Amino acid sequence: MKNYNRRRFMRDAGLSGMALGLSGLIQPAKACQQLSDGGRIGIIGLDTSHSIAFTKALNAGNPPDKYKDFRIVAAYPKGSADIESSTKRIPGYIEEVKKMGVEIVDSIAELLKKVDFVLLETNDGRPHLQQALEVMKAGKPLFIDKPVAGTLTDAIALYFVAEKLKVPFFSCSSLRYMESAQEAASGKVGKILGADCFSPATLESTHPDLFWYGIHGVETLYTVMGTGCQSVTRTQTEGTEVVVGIWEDGRIGIFRGTRTGKHEYGGTAYGEKGPITLGPYKGYDNLLDRIINFFKTGDLPINPKETLEIYTFMEAADESKRSSGKAVQLKDVYNAHLKKANKIIQQLNLPS
Repeated sequence: MKNYNRRRFMRDAGLSGMALGLSGLIQPAKACQQLSDGGRIGIIGLDTSHSIAFTKALNAGNPPDKYKDFRIVAAYPKGSADIESSTKRIPGYIEEVKKMGVEIVDSIAELLKKVDFVLLETNDGRPHLQQALEVMKAGKPLFIDKPVAGTLTDAIALYFVAEKLKVPFFSCSSLRYMESAQEAASGKVGKILGADCFSPATLESTHPDLFWYGIHGVETLYTVMGTGCQSVTRTQTEGTEVVVGIWEDGRIGIFRGTRTGKHEYGGTAYGEKGPITLGPYKGYDNLLDRIINFFKTGDLPINPKETLEIYTFMEAADESKRSSGKAVQLKDVYNAHLKKANKIIQQLNLPS
C-alpha cells in the first residue's frame, strides 16, 4: 500500500506553501491487511441517490469483473437529522437497498462489525467528522462523499484524524472523473491556461453556499486547473454565482453556479493547443471505479492538498460575498480555520 511519509504530507497537504500542522497521512499496515479479508462494503447514510447508484452497480446480478468480490452488505440509514430533502428519502431508499440484499443496521458500531470498507454517504456534511471518527477508530478505509464536511474547519480536522489514526480516506465529486475533464488534466490540449466551469449551485442554509451543490463545478475547475489559487472574488444574484480565482502563476479560473434554467454540468478548459469542452456528465461509474481501486490498493487518487484547497476556495468565496465582492486571499481563510480546527482536535480525545 502506498504510504505518505511525514515530509511528503507536509508538502502535499500544505496550501500554497502553508503547512497544515499535521505530521503525515500514513496509510497503515492495518488497513492493508484488510484487503485480503474481502470486499464487504458498508454504507453510512441512505439520504442520497448516490447510495442507491453504488448499490445497484456493486450488487447487480452479474457485476463487471472490476467489481468482483466487492459488495455492499450493510447500511446504517441515518443521515441528516433536519434537512427535509434528505430525511424524506430515507424510508424509500431503505426498501430499495433491502431488495438488493443489503442488511439495515441500527448503529455505525454494528455496521463496522460486518464490513471491511465504508462509503460515508450522508448527504449532510455536518455529521461527517463524528461519523468518520467512529469509522477510523475501527481502522476501516473509507470514501467520504461530497461535501467532505460541513465546514472548512471540520475538513482540516478530518485530515488530522486520518493521520493520527493512520486510516486512509479520500473525498470528491463524481464530476472530477468526467472523461473530458480527465483528458484536459492529462495534457491532451497542453498546459491549461485557464478554465470556465459550471454546475447547479442550489443553496442549503446549514452549509456554506457552495459546499452543498456548487462543489460539483468547483471540483471540475480544480480537476483541470490544479492547485495554486491565491485569491477569489464572488458575485451573487438570486439565480447565479460567479467566482473568479486567480492562480499564483497568473492563470484565471472561473466557476459559474446556476439556480435557474436546466441543470447542466460542464465548461471549457483553455489549453496551449486550443480549448476543450468539458462534459457531458455521464454518471457515477468512473468515480466508483476509483473507489474500488482505492479499496483494493490503498492508493489515494487525489492529493489531500487539492481537496483542502477546493474547500478553502469555496469558503473564501463566502468571505468575498460577506465583504461585498472584495478579493479574499485563500491563505488568510485557511489560517483562520486551522486555528478553529486545532481547538476541535483537542476535544476529540484521540489516542496519544
